Amino acid sequence: MELGHLRCFAAVAEEATFDRAAERLMMDGPSLTRQLGALEQELGVLLVQRGTGPVRLTAEAVALLPDARALLAHVQGMQRHARRLAGAETVRLGYAGRRPSDLEERTAHVAEICVDPTAAPSHTQAARVASGALDVAVCRVEPAELAILGLVAYEAGSDRLHAVAPYGERGTLAPYEIAVLVAPDEPCWTTWNLFADELAESGVEQVPVQDGAIAGPGFLEHVRRLGRPVLASPRDLGSPLPDDLTRLPVADPEIHWSWSVVHRAGEDRPDVLAVADALAGAASSRAISSSRPRSTASR
Repeated sequence: MELGHLRCFAAVAEEATFDRAAERLMMDGPSLTRQLGALEQELGVLLVQRGTGPVRLTAEAVALLPDARALLAHVQGMQRHARRLAGAETVRLGYAGRRPSDLEERTAHVAEICVDPTAAPSHTQAARVASGALDVAVCRVEPAELAILGLVAYEAGSDRLHAVAPYGERGTLAPYEIAVLVAPDEPCWTTWNLFADELAESGVEQVPVQDGAIAGPGFLEHVRRLGRPVLASPRDLGSPLPDDLTRLPVADPEIHWSWSVVHRAGEDRPDVLAVADALAGAASSRAISSSRPRSTASR
């Protein structure tokens, strides 16, 4: 039984769609489908019900999923043990916003990592890497900051952002139809405020708030107060909404919040570089230039 097949099974079960599972595993959809099919053939049972919409696990899959997770965890533990025996260095890693759901899965085979449990804003994590407090961080960094901080960054993916609107609003919104909250006096929202400045080029209206409530319950109160669609931050991505609010897509163009993997320029420790490469994955060859403008919206 191949470990890759078990990883495919676990990813499909946890992500609930083939597209997100394929993105998480950094492979194309057909390859994922073939590997899952090979595992089904080897086990002699169907694991997912084919069809449109979200993935639905079979009863057999639900029963076998804990075993698959236990096997994968055991292998990761063995890899970590082997690295400790070999005297491998621990890589200190931080992240901004949401902890990547597949963090351990991507890094288990390359290095021992120590994850800082505190999620700090992107500009703070980038500064911590520059100062030597962290070795690697997953955050959003502006190209102009790289040379100033002495960092190297690689694209690591993006999250599509949606608007939250009063219930009853329908359809897909254009950027000029939505607002974005900014908190000019809140240092923790520095990166978001810069992002909002870029969105202004697409017609998104900025609305300053004094309480710094760009995310969470305070953000929802601002949507109610404004009575119009407001762009939600990646911190609220996927959070459930109360009945009086709804989530709507933005298009023409779509709005994406991009993530980067950063480490210090001149870094030559193999374990640090291996972790950065594993987190960047298929995007690892796309270095972010300090002179190249960042795209925040795509058609």
